[in-house]
Amino acid sequence: MNLDAVLAEYPESRSAILPALRLAQEAHGGWLPPEALREVADALDLAPAQVEAVASFYDMLHLAPVGKHMVEVCTNLSCALLGAQQVLEAFERELGVHPGETSEDGEFTLRAIECAGGCGRAVVVVVDEVYREPVRPEDVPAIVEELKRAD
Repeated sequence: MNLDAVLAEYPESRSAILPALRLAQEAHGGWLPPEALREVADALDLAPAQVEAVASFYDMLHLAPVGKHMVEVCTNLSCALLGAQQVLEAFERELGVHPGETSEDGEFTLRAIECAGGCGRAVVVVVDEVYREPVRPEDVPAIVEELKRAD
């Protein structure tokens, strides 16, 4: 989908901020550099501050470079009760990074996120926007190996 198609879906351009930012993020390698925010602001005829405020609020929008693979572990209540911390620690060991960091080779970004919306099948791990549920610490090495083979 392109920006013109997105704009056609909304009666006011400001209502298209989120989908426009998602498109810009895809076009800029998974993150939103300052020029991407300016591009969206210009395209929607909005102040750059409005666009940046939205981009900085939503967890799925990234204002810093991210790895080729995004690994997000839900740490909200349901997942926490079923071992999210242990799953997160298993990913830390396998990837060699802490939550919020990207591996030196640029392959992986690990994030602890709030609710992923899969509380009934916790622990939820979102890998490259694909939900994996339920995930246990012992599942982590195979997930990481699968991602490494996919490259």
